[in-house]
Amino acid sequence: MELKLNSTSHDILLEKALTLLKSLIAIPSFSKEEDKTAECIQAFLETHNIPIKRKMNNIWVYNKYYDASKPTILLNSHHDTVKPNSSYTLNPFEPIEKDGKLYGLGSNDAGGALVSLIVTFLHLWDKKDLKYNLILTATAEEEISGINGVESIYNQLGNIDFAIVGEPTEMNLAIAEKGLLVLDCTAKGTPSHAAHPNTDNAILNAIKDIIWFSQYKFEKVSELLGEVKMTPTIINSGSQHNVVPDSCSFTVDVRTTELYSNTEVYEIIRENVDCKVQPRSLRLNSSSIPLSHPFVQAGLNIGRSYYGSPTSSDQAVIPCPSLKMGPGLSTRSHSSDEYIFINEIKEAIALYNAILSKIL
Repeated sequence: MELKLNSTSHDILLEKALTLLKSLIAIPSFSKEEDKTAECIQAFLETHNIPIKRKMNNIWVYNKYYDASKPTILLNSHHDTVKPNSSYTLNPFEPIEKDGKLYGLGSNDAGGALVSLIVTFLHLWDKKDLKYNLILTATAEEEISGINGVESIYNQLGNIDFAIVGEPTEMNLAIAEKGLLVLDCTAKGTPSHAAHPNTDNAILNAIKDIIWFSQYKFEKVSELLGEVKMTPTIINSGSQHNVVPDSCSFTVDVRTTELYSNTEVYEIIRENVDCKVQPRSLRLNSSSIPLSHPFVQAGLNIGRSYYGSPTSSDQAVIPCPSLKMGPGLSTRSHSSDEYIFINEIKEAIALYNAILSKIL
């Protein structure tokens, strides 16, 4: 059975991917508002006679000869975007091709990966006697880690043995990813007139804990992801210059590694600070996959490199072995005048198919 792409098939898939990506760029799809891009993706798949399933703004499809007795690979990426920042000089919703680039909001994060996975699935959809099933999901709310994204449909997909999450990684293998723990902290104190002595100032109490957050070192350090990183990012207190406030609130962004669960990190923090600490969620844990996994080995065998990613993605809520891999550059994400190179998408289609053909 021939799975590899010839040049003609590759060109056809690239054209389909670019046409779809341009259509998606032209449709605003902020998190929780992805209904129109879901309709666009649904129409594309139905045009190719692929039966789709949909829940809210999530689309999923199975390969034609899906067999529940076989192991299954999930191909997942998202179609929601952040809102464009004020530094845009181009219309974020106008797909513009120029100098080998395709500009537009969501082109790099994660439109390029999404359409590359979609056309890869399209190429493999009706192939018989595959060793693995394939499920493609185009999902919502990734940018806000929302509960109505891939997490909301995962249990309806059937057994999943491995997932490829499409995000901009320059088509290298992000085999580990930091988790995310956002903490809302409140330090208490005694309110008073600023002119009088007060040894229980809520702001100073908060500063003491903020210094702890900035200086504490967790004992275990990941070879791939480094240290757990805690960064105070927001602080708010007081309303008048002459009143010592009774509370000071601040927010800490914590990036966890595979060596600690978010719950473990939270408990260590609680033992060391005096302020009240409230996690927004404990579910976005770090994830990793062994170097020995067949897909990882197949990628390494064709010259791709591997690394640990400091950014979070849908991997955090996909409870099976997974890696992040896709065209584009992570530092372009959420930037002004976002773009992806056409050749990056061309390469992605070829590489996804080359690696999958080694294990399918």
